[in-house]
Amino acid sequence: MMFRQKLAQALEQAVIEARQKGLLVSSTLPEVTVEHPQNIAHGDYASSLPLKLSRATEMPPLAIAESLVELMPSLPEVGKIVVAPPGFINFTLSPEWLTRQVEVILDTGEAYGNINLGNKRQVQVEFVSVNPTGPLHVGHGRGAVLGSTLASVLSAAGYKVETEYYINDAGSQLDAFNRTLYARYQQCLNKDAEIPSDGYHGHYMIDLAKEIAKEQGDRFLIMPEDAALTELGQIGVARIMGSIKRDLALLGVKFDVWFSELSLFSNGQYEKAMRMLCDGNYTSEKENATWFTSSALGEDKDNVLIRSDGSPTYFASDV
Repeated sequence: MMFRQKLAQALEQAVIEARQKGLLVSSTLPEVTVEHPQNIAHGDYASSLPLKLSRATEMPPLAIAESLVELMPSLPEVGKIVVAPPGFINFTLSPEWLTRQVEVILDTGEAYGNINLGNKRQVQVEFVSVNPTGPLHVGHGRGAVLGSTLASVLSAAGYKVETEYYINDAGSQLDAFNRTLYARYQQCLNKDAEIPSDGYHGHYMIDLAKEIAKEQGDRFLIMPEDAALTELGQIGVARIMGSIKRDLALLGVKFDVWFSELSLFSNGQYEKAMRMLCDGNYTSEKENATWFTSSALGEDKDNVLIRSDGSPTYFASDV
């Protein structure tokens, strides 16, 4: 239990006892809050409970505070309790107790401060999930550190945490990546090829194409273009993901699950989800596309599931 909770419970117990002894007449108990005072000279923790009780009972807040202090159970963590105008109760931690905590921290190690707030409830933290179309940048690194920290905090709070990196290896951005890599690969082999207007123009694509051309030679030039795009894309995504994983490892960021979006379309989950929506009359056909009729469920607008060219949207993947 956190120390603030212990203080709050002790105050609640004092209120109950004050009622039983006729020192306090109040039909309801306001929320008991314990905060850090703005001025450290006022102690380590403070509660304004007497002020709240005064409004409900019309009793002087200082008198309420003094009664509660007298009735509060003793806590080994507390060294001093002071009643301060207009009706605060200020708590100062015991120096002896604080000194003993050094030994407790050394004995407990990394588990010090852990609590069982989550009671082993399972939570998933998905973060970073950068498209495998380019290397990490500083912003991605910031998100990686924040996500990893959040997962650690939840774990220390008693939750069973699973961390996931969602690999966006399907959709229009991957198509653009594949076409860009194919064009750069052709250029490396002295073939004329134009970079797609929606392609990736970073120099890393040239370096990646050079690596593949050096290893694979011209074999992608003598196979059908669709097959070349698919296989080149797979190689490129694997190289990019390898780079991303190495960078994350240097940051100390680890994932329990690396989930491929592409797997949704290869294991039948996508078709099953679309079939369930259609069977439940949650879809409509308009503008040569398939829409999820979310407006009928209270949303502001409908959402496209399948584009007019037959390709699924990111919304469809989320479903």
